Amino acid sequence: MEGKKAQYGLRVMLVAFALLLACNTMAEAITCNDAVSALIPCGSYLIGQGGADPSPRCCESARALNRMASTVASRRQLCECLKQTGPSFGVKPERVQHLPPFCKIDLSMPVSPDVDCSRVA
Repeated sequence: MEGKKAQYGLRVMLVAFALLLACNTMAEAITCNDAVSALIPCGSYLIGQGGADPSPRCCESARALNRMASTVASRRQLCECLKQTGPSFGVKPERVQHLPPFCKIDLSMPVSPDVDCSRVA
């Protein structure tokens, strides 16, 4: 029961945060709101409360997010968004690094909390 409450709480927090970001993010091909919303199915995995691997639904969502980031500007914006929001949600960097290879996502940017998003191509 505690796990379900935590997962529900995380989802509510992610949605509320996404709505706040939508009000403050400039319109681009992809917004921080889009990114946070797309990764909701990955929430419990990314904070270490899910299983050892991401769920199929998480992988589908992460692949869709990757497809949405189709321009250099959108990839840089996505990079900044995830770099800033991840720590506030308690996202574990090792979980983020495991996600692309497990879900078979070819990223054009490194997965690291120290990435310089201005250099993302």
